[in-house]
Amino acid sequence: ENEEIAELMNDAFVNIKVDREERPDLDNIYMSVVQMMNQSGGWPMNVILTPEKKPFYAATYIPPVARWGRPGMTDLIPKIKETWERNRRALVERGDDIVDRLQFEIKPTTVTPDYGILLDNAAESLKDSYDYENGGFSRKPKFPTPHNLMFLMAHAKSTEDDDCKDMSFNTLKKMRAGGVYDHVGFGFHRYSTDGNWLLPHFEKMLYDQAMLLLAYTDAYQLSGDEFYKNTAMEIIEYVSRDMTDKEGGFYSAEDADSEGVEGKFYVWSAEELSEILTADEYQLFTSEFNIDPDGNFEDEATGKKTGENIPHKIGSEIVANEKLEAIRKKLFTIREERVHPLKDTKVLTDWNGLMIAALSKAYRAFNEPSIKKLVEKSASFMTAKMVKENGQLLHRYKDGDASIIGHVDDYAFLTFGLIEAYQAIGDVSYLQNAIKINDYLIERFWDDKNGGLFITDETGEKLIARPKEIYDGAIPSGNSVALGNVLKLSRITGESKYEDYAGQLVKAFYRILDRYPAGYSMMMTALEFAYGTSYEIVIVADNEAEADEFRKVVDSVYLPNKVVLIKTESSAKELAEIASYTQEQTSAEGRVQVYICKDFACEIPLGSIEELKTKMKELGSE
Repeated sequence: ENEEIAELMNDAFVNIKVDREERPDLDNIYMSVVQMMNQSGGWPMNVILTPEKKPFYAATYIPPVARWGRPGMTDLIPKIKETWERNRRALVERGDDIVDRLQFEIKPTTVTPDYGILLDNAAESLKDSYDYENGGFSRKPKFPTPHNLMFLMAHAKSTEDDDCKDMSFNTLKKMRAGGVYDHVGFGFHRYSTDGNWLLPHFEKMLYDQAMLLLAYTDAYQLSGDEFYKNTAMEIIEYVSRDMTDKEGGFYSAEDADSEGVEGKFYVWSAEELSEILTADEYQLFTSEFNIDPDGNFEDEATGKKTGENIPHKIGSEIVANEKLEAIRKKLFTIREERVHPLKDTKVLTDWNGLMIAALSKAYRAFNEPSIKKLVEKSASFMTAKMVKENGQLLHRYKDGDASIIGHVDDYAFLTFGLIEAYQAIGDVSYLQNAIKINDYLIERFWDDKNGGLFITDETGEKLIARPKEIYDGAIPSGNSVALGNVLKLSRITGESKYEDYAGQLVKAFYRILDRYPAGYSMMMTALEFAYGTSYEIVIVADNEAEADEFRKVVDSVYLPNKVVLIKTESSAKELAEIASYTQEQTSAEGRVQVYICKDFACEIPLGSIEELKTKMKELGSE
């Protein structure tokens, strides 16, 4: 955008712009460099490297000219060029030193972890950071972090800690009421810049929709409150309408800006609303959604009101209302005529894996056929386009081109999605692919020396470091999700090797987990599954339709520590190859049989819907 600076850059450097969503491996490595050199990080990220890719200068935003003691591009570039020409050795040595510091190894623990204390400490730490007035776990800005809520709900189930449950429910309700939720078109914006979920950063990310869909689905199953189901269904409506490729993949994101202005697509002036709506509609909508004649939207930089409004329900109850729904549809139709924010239509394997998992869980909870179709189409697309015969994954699909070797998140998240899809639909090919992908991940990404999974494939591009990641930030880490996967696969298959990997993975990172377990809430959720009582439930039926009726009962209660296997005449042989113990589990003279097992010790099978309802109610209340 600045020709003078562009000329300086082209004179001094080979300039490479990296899409951090396409190359999370590079983003992780060089963000570590930025944090190491500046004691903080962030984006945009600027790193200057030697030809050997070794970094010697790193910064976040660099202004065009010097400002408030911060060097500007016009000063910085000539200075670096001069130093490179006159004292290159010093810069190369600095790069060597930084690379050496990146090679730090995390050693596995030699003590036996106390998982009960770890889980309790994680819950207590989240309680300490919880905002009891507005929900969430920070003052401002506020990020959704739905994996925190998923862990708290699972912990509440296993410990009967009502505080954990209440924190989750309150946060989910506060977010849904705030401006961080799109009350006209549905779906969640990226985060709230203030402390009460009102003023969002308007970008919409696929992974946020997926993770929040998982959390709202869990909340519905735990509480039975239709509010959470309605919100989940609205997220699905948004994703299926605006973020789904005709082939079945899900797009990555929608920008915050349109016509060069952040949020312009989403905000409304009172005057505009008065022209669109009848007098009665205007009165109802403005009172229900806190519309201010002077605007309620303050510019983030200046703090001044812009005259525009963000519809929100903060301070008022969210109630379904036919008149409000008619108004919403009218406003949505008008809004569709505006200039839309740019849509990032690349399809990423990792984020699609999360969405498949979320939709699969939603189908199990809500039993809506439209959700099942989304799962089937997306799972079919991903396995056809992004999975190679040997289980290797590609990371990005765009305009017919699938490329970039997959990273740990791709393997972990897609495995997660396919395990959930199998349990929802019973198509054994999903389970076969999940196992193939998971086994490839362990073969090529596992650290044989210290345990845990590297970010990159051992056969991939050689970078200056090969890091691991377990921090569950905006999205969960690949190691955290992989832990849940191998634990579930150990229960599904009966193969102890998967549980062995789970134990090694936790020990690999235990020293870090023990310092601040709340920072690894997705891993804590997996540990809830490992540490608590878990169930293997096998539904044996002649056909898929019969099996599904019993599956609906099994999934009607919140029981996060379970796996479900579906055995029919058409899938029995292939399922037995995966889980040999299912060979002995048969139907009785054409009647469906449901085997409920705890640690592979099975009770007498149940053969009627009523018996199963009674049993599931009992398990759900434990």
